Amino acid sequence: MDESAVILHPGKDKAVRNRHPWIFSGAVRRLPALEPGEIRTVQAADGSFLGSAYFNPRASIVGRMLTFDRTPPLDALRDALRRASALRRRLMGEDRSGACRIVNGEGDDCPGLIVDRFADVLVVQISTLGMERLKDFVLDELEGLFSPRSIYEKSSLPSRREEGLPPAEGPLRGPAPDPLEILEDGLKLMVDIPGGQKTGFYLDQREMRRMARRLAAGRRVLNAFAYSGSFTVAALAGGAVSADSVDASAKAVALARDNCLRNGFPEEGLGFHEADVFEFLRGRPLDYDLIILDPPAFAKHKSEVMAACRGYKDLHRVTFEKAPAGALVMTFSCSRFVDETLFGQVIFQAALEAGRRVRILQRHHQALDHPVSVYHPESDYLKGLILHVD
Repeated sequence: MDESAVILHPGKDKAVRNRHPWIFSGAVRRLPALEPGEIRTVQAADGSFLGSAYFNPRASIVGRMLTFDRTPPLDALRDALRRASALRRRLMGEDRSGACRIVNGEGDDCPGLIVDRFADVLVVQISTLGMERLKDFVLDELEGLFSPRSIYEKSSLPSRREEGLPPAEGPLRGPAPDPLEILEDGLKLMVDIPGGQKTGFYLDQREMRRMARRLAAGRRVLNAFAYSGSFTVAALAGGAVSADSVDASAKAVALARDNCLRNGFPEEGLGFHEADVFEFLRGRPLDYDLIILDPPAFAKHKSEVMAACRGYKDLHRVTFEKAPAGALVMTFSCSRFVDETLFGQVIFQAALEAGRRVRILQRHHQALDHPVSVYHPESDYLKGLILHVD
């Protein structure tokens, strides 16, 4: 038995043997003295080798696997970054004017790490102490793979608090980026990385923006929780006859307006509203043929699930009550703790209370650059529905 290894309880090694990357504290039989974030080998109770992980004794997910074989952990991480890069090049091509997710955490065998590329700028998001300790190694690899003009960090996830990490934001390599323009399906979109939400732009909704563009012809569109207006731009490109964009942030509303005008759409027929979405929905008729509901996460912690479900039900009940017959509703939840089944139950209850016939036409399409490991379904956080309201 390796005295420096982390030993799991008997019967608690099944998840790791099945290549699940998380080790919960309750599965650990012996955690030797170590520096928080340090990499150690992992063994079953009988002494058999399981792989290597980094560990943080203060976190409920005490360990995160970097390799399930005897590959040296840094070599495994380097290989994972290179595989992630190669996959995006195959899927997305070499276009440097666009944007894509380069690394999607556990989906790319890089637990605790998100990397998005916007033109020639990389944005890094680190959620764990173990990956924080590997930051310089990761940055060196990213520079070698992508030769970016700059690498900027936006690490403000709630999970950092449990890991003992403060929020972190600022340039890591090169200058802080100014707002920059990207192209998505020929449409111009401004991204304000330092001033924007998450990493600056919601790349995970690319496929659904394409769907909105397909559905929008001849329709009056409401884009609620509009942020930078990317759904609005896509709908207008698809032939929407009018579009209202609503967001509580004045900065987001201004960015949405800029993105619409940047693409040459006349301001006539466009509305930009700085307002609470719930108050907007309750306070006026919803004379729209296509309604897009893409709110921020209502549940950032498991303890917030019940309150989140009440919010989702209220949002959809009002929408269903007031939407005209024949309206389409594209609705999404990015709350990891509200799974697809629970989200569907909330939609059902809202439709029942609204007294409307609501049918599911299609479910959310995952963006290709956001892979989910079959061994780690927990990272499949985004779910959505296209609904028809009779």
